[in-house]
Amino acid sequence: MSNHLSHLLAQWYPHRDNADWVLATIYQTEGPCYRKPGAMMLFSSQGDQLGMLSGGCLESDIGVNARKVMQTNKSMLVCYDGTDEDDMSFHLGIGCGGTIYIMLQQVNNANDYLSLAQVYDALKHRISGYLYQSIVKQGNDAQAYFEAAKVTNIAATATLISSPLNNDDKTNWLATPIVPEPHLLVVGGGIDARPLVNMAEQLGWKVSLWDPRPANARKEYFSNVSHIIKGEAEVLTTFAAEKDVNAAILMSHNVSIDAQALKALANTNIQYLALLGPNNRKQQVITQAEVVEQSLSFTFAGPAGLEIGGTLPESIALSILAECHASLFNKSAQSISHVL
Repeated sequence: MSNHLSHLLAQWYPHRDNADWVLATIYQTEGPCYRKPGAMMLFSSQGDQLGMLSGGCLESDIGVNARKVMQTNKSMLVCYDGTDEDDMSFHLGIGCGGTIYIMLQQVNNANDYLSLAQVYDALKHRISGYLYQSIVKQGNDAQAYFEAAKVTNIAATATLISSPLNNDDKTNWLATPIVPEPHLLVVGGGIDARPLVNMAEQLGWKVSLWDPRPANARKEYFSNVSHIIKGEAEVLTTFAAEKDVNAAILMSHNVSIDAQALKALANTNIQYLALLGPNNRKQQVITQAEVVEQSLSFTFAGPAGLEIGGTLPESIALSILAECHASLFNKSAQSISHVL
């Protein structure tokens, strides 16, 4: 199960009234930390732990504090300082060495579930926006509300702000961008598409599949995709707009099919498109699609992927998805340690 917020809320929502729940939210960090402000985790009185706020070092202790919130009905702020030898996080072996500030709040009908139900509904309909949470030191006056808005940056980060409701309110608020998980369209439902689809699903992405050939894109081999699209390539234009497709990978191994898909997607709002195969094949696809590469509004990766030495379907899938992920999140895809 993915740790994307939409997946966590999908697990929480059906059981929201069957147990006591506490929302743990990172609202501030200092130094290197595994998760960043806006990261959320849910704890229930029945022992459920949905999500993660560290690499596994802190979750048990956060759970202990979450149970205190359930018992006292009061919000709590906790701090884990990985640089302080006297701090609990130091003894728990937190490896990042940073400081994490976490807010623990009850989630129930009385406080409108801290607007998580609205967030869940927005994510189901691929609506973006901001979740505002008040930072309270201790008490039962936790407030939150969701405001739908266009968040164009899929990698937008949470920020602490003051007084989003009125200028007289001195409360600090955490404004967390709520962005649906990436929606990937895969063109080509052959054997080599299976590991790519599975990896994308493991990332928590929404995946759709189109292949006009009856022998391909079979439901028994792609049971985890959201949509298997039927019809001619022209349907992809409408599908990409209506279903908020972020990226596409053309891997049908057929120049004509890839060209049809490229033509259909050329004027859509996708951010990234990858084309499998060498550069000479790319030129054939572009020619048949009757598009001008320089006029395309999205990142056009052809040949697709990062140079990681991939020769098998699994490693090629990893290469392409890594490039796609970096492109969607505006990263360079360079080695963090600069060893490469």
